[in-house]
Amino acid sequence: MPLKNTPMRYAWGSRGAISDLLGTGGVLDEPELNSPLQAELWFGAHPASPSRIPDPELAGGAATLRDWIADAPDAALGARAAQVHPGEPQLPFLLKVLAAAQPLSLQVHPTLAEARAGYDAEDAAGVAVDAPERNYRDRLHKPELLVALSETMSALAGFRAVDSVRELVADVAAAVAGTPAEADFAPFVRLVGGADDEAAMRELLTWILTDAAAKPASAALDAWVATDGEVFAVERHNLRRIREAFPGDASALIALLMNHVVLHRGEALYVRAGVLHAYLEGLGIEVMASSDNVLRGGLTVKHIDVDELMRILTVVPEDAPLLAPVVHGNVADFVPQEPDFMLQRAAAEHLDDHLECVGPGIAVCVAGTVQLEGGASGTAKTLGRGDAVFITPDERSVHVRGRGNLLLATMNPHAGDSQEMPA
Repeated sequence: MPLKNTPMRYAWGSRGAISDLLGTGGVLDEPELNSPLQAELWFGAHPASPSRIPDPELAGGAATLRDWIADAPDAALGARAAQVHPGEPQLPFLLKVLAAAQPLSLQVHPTLAEARAGYDAEDAAGVAVDAPERNYRDRLHKPELLVALSETMSALAGFRAVDSVRELVADVAAAVAGTPAEADFAPFVRLVGGADDEAAMRELLTWILTDAAAKPASAALDAWVATDGEVFAVERHNLRRIREAFPGDASALIALLMNHVVLHRGEALYVRAGVLHAYLEGLGIEVMASSDNVLRGGLTVKHIDVDELMRILTVVPEDAPLLAPVVHGNVADFVPQEPDFMLQRAAAEHLDDHLECVGPGIAVCVAGTVQLEGGASGTAKTLGRGDAVFITPDERSVHVRGRGNLLLATMNPHAGDSQEMPA
């Protein structure tokens, strides 16, 4: 079933990057062709931007994928996916093309248990679901997987080793030594020096987000990013862009505590619940659980609930959460630990490969021309660059032939069932 949608136009988006990737006339319905601001294009049934069905007759008259799932959950989702959220059948994943020209906010997502408890507590407190101070807008978790589509894509993800943090902070301190900024930066340096355990790290983060002294301390970053040097070149570049986008924002100091990740085309980042992260620059494709639960931790004008952020945030240092694909033939499988989703990429000059399709699937062609053939029905559909289709769960697999680059999001058969994923 072909799909269409209009991009989301967030302020951090890129001008025309999504239409450069996909063209117009396929899935991308872009009425603003004169260098439009494009941040995300959603493929799925999330209420904020459900994919449209250009031929409603294929879906019993439903105009959107969300409407069709509500009308015919058995046909659209199948038995497994229909029970992910009891009482309200929904597609368990959301696929997005993301185009970042400026840094996104620092953010973290809850576990299933945290989302349920948080949603119910805010409901009981009478906080409207659309209130700007609301933390939990649904009862689902939001793990996510990002694969770079541009030559490089930059991100912050997780906290770096403490020794590495101290080396980076010392480099910044050296840049302001002997200047008035040295005294302002000193409280941050002292806190970093004592951040040897989880409690001290939470104290440091809380200080950055709540103490008035953090803003003048962050001014040291302006002097540091104006310097050159091969050591910490990636961090310096990222902080320069952050300071340009959020001048004077004390939360930029948090970036000194985090892993700075540069993904090359085809590489993936897997962000689990509790991991602080921010995408900074580039074009990628994301697949995630179909939720809108975001706890922000800085680099934003939106609401920051510091107490709740600290409650769900994981502050233990870890390596950047890269995810290597499992490769077979021309197919790369990006398999997270979640049952909600996985992503498959088939890319080659001569494709003749089978892709597993557990439950429903969404496929998008980002280059070339490919033919998909349903594993059960034998129905064939040709996709050119920018075309996207919904695959019904009865197919179980698709055979892809042609020349190009196809991305397929499905449920993940390789992860154990959660309590919301009955066998």
